[in-house]
Formats: sequence, structure tokens, C-alpha cells
Amino acid sequence: MTDLVQHPFAPIWNESCRILILGSMPSVQSRSRGYYYAHPQNRFWPVMAALFQTGLPADNLARTHLLLDHQIALWDVLATCEIQGSADSSIRNPVVHDLRPLLAASPIQRIYANGQTAAQLYSRFDEPVTGQPCIILPSTSPANGRFRLADLIDAWRKIMSDLVL
Repeated sequence: MTDLVQHPFAPIWNESCRILILGSMPSVQSRSRGYYYAHPQNRFWPVMAALFQTGLPADNLARTHLLLDHQIALWDVLATCEIQGSADSSIRNPVVHDLRPLLAASPIQRIYANGQTAAQLYSRFDEPVTGQPCIILPSTSPANGRFRLADLIDAWRKIMSDLVL
């Protein structure tokens, strides 16, 4: 069954963010738990912890600080869509967030997409408006079984070059 889903979270960002990471739409578990990448088998937070050589953040406040302390903003491309469960492949009737206010309010130099679906949606709907391309990173979703955690960490290291002053 396909449900109409409204994105439930505000973006994580502040005026010093230099990188924006975009997903597609929060999963069912993330929506029910009230935070980004809350599915216990999603590897987003373990990847971030490994990149910044910290322990795994224990709660949402620590997750927010981990990103903002490293000048990373986080949001999703979609504001609403019809979706079956958490399956990106089932997304229909997408409506995107307007990223322009966030991009205008912070010195974001690079946009990364967490997976192919986020990249495709961004390229189709947002890039013509923002004029800024995105770089595709492999999805941290548990559905992406092709990548082990070590492979994801290695692939996601490319964001580090954008954080060097």
C-alpha cells in the first residue's frame, strides 16, 4: 500500500555548514523515531563516526552536534511523496524541498547525495533551480547490501576534502 508522506523533520544546519548531504525521504523507522537515519541497520551514523574518528553518537543531540561540529548540513530532497513503506523505488508524485533558502544562508560549497534515488531526484528537480550539481555517494541504507561498512567509509571519505580549510 502506498501512503502520502509529509517530510517530518527540519533540516540540520547552521550558518557555518560547507557541505549538504541529501537523502530522499526518511524511512518508516526514522519517521516513527523522529530523526534522520534512525533505522538501527542504516550505516549513516557509523560512517560519520568513523570519518571523524569519534564514538557512535548516542542520541539525536549528539548526532546533530557531530554534523554541525564538522560543518555538515543534512536534509532530504523530498518534502512529500507517495511511498510504499521505505522503498525508494516506490516513490511517486514527488514534491521537493526548496533548498534555496538553506543554500543562501550558509556557505555550502558542495552537495552530496546519499544514494542514487536522492541524486536522481535532486538532479531532476533541484539542480535546475540551484545550478549546483551533486556528488553521488553510495547509499548507507541497509537495502544497499553491495557495500560493507568499510567500503562505505572509504567511499564517503571524499567529503573530507571539502572540509579542509
